[in-house]
Amino acid sequence: MKKRMNEIVEKSYELLINKINYGNINVDNEAGFQLQFAYILKCLGQLYEFSPNERFTVELEKKIELSATTVKNNTNKAKIDIFLKLEDEDTSCKCAIELKYFKRENHREPNNRYDVFSDISNLEMYKLDGIDVCYFIMGTDHIHYVDQRRYSDDTKDFDFRDRSKYIKNTKLSYRTQKPYGEDIVLRNSYEFKWDKFVELYFLKVEI
Repeated sequence: MKKRMNEIVEKSYELLINKINYGNINVDNEAGFQLQFAYILKCLGQLYEFSPNERFTVELEKKIELSATTVKNNTNKAKIDIFLKLEDEDTSCKCAIELKYFKRENHREPNNRYDVFSDISNLEMYKLDGIDVCYFIMGTDHIHYVDQRRYSDDTKDFDFRDRSKYIKNTKLSYRTQKPYGEDIVLRNSYEFKWDKFVELYFLKVEI
């Protein structure tokens, strides 16, 4: 089931970004990004119900309780942007997806970059608490996140530009006078690879 869940997310992501890029669907904000992706996931996921007893479900803003507190909100409660489940009578596979959609006109820097790593940190916690498959997915029309030449020394730790890498257990810190959030340390290493179109950019990270 885990293999099928990965295929559902990967293929749905490919459909989503191509439909947005070619103008088949229009996305103006994160809520729209979430709804369009959830629709594609539901349609495709139901095709992966291979036996009469299997069921694929999609939930938005799924509330969960964690065994530890999150970095940004310092609480053990969280809401998953998109929660998927493929199950039958004997077994199940659960998937959590966190999303970001940043528009150039709503430039909110460097806090947006911090929030990306905060989401990845949450996803690592979800996986420790028994969610089988976890993804972070982002869309933007702002090249700043993809190919910016450099970031300020105060916030350069929060870097997910194309081909950049995060090495596990590296501490990420705000060095501004008033930090936006606590330091973040991730359990796993990641390489960030963007899908680039003419004016749109998409990032998918499997946790």
